[in-house]
Amino acid sequence: RYCDEHRQVAEHQYNHYLRDPDTNKRYGRAWKKIRARFLLQHPLCEQCRSEGRLTPAHEVHHILPLANGGTNDEGNLMALCKSCHSSITIGTENRKS
Repeated sequence: RYCDEHRQVAEHQYNHYLRDPDTNKRYGRAWKKIRARFLLQHPLCEQCRSEGRLTPAHEVHHILPLANGGTNDEGNLMALCKSCHSSITIGTENRKS
């Protein structure tokens, strides 16, 4: 959505002002490496593929969230497009309420 310069500013503001510090620790430099490697190995959205569509994956989803005891192990990760990731995340948040 943003050019590189403004994307970095937006990410900094989000991470610094809106995200809690514990979440920032879980999604630091190590996570970025894991995420990049996983997307190279799994370039297509797993949800879309199961429905017969081929859509590039841009997000990596934790099946069991880190906050609930999940890990960054490959068996707990799922490659998703932004739309599927948003749908799954919203569904997860609705179940918490």
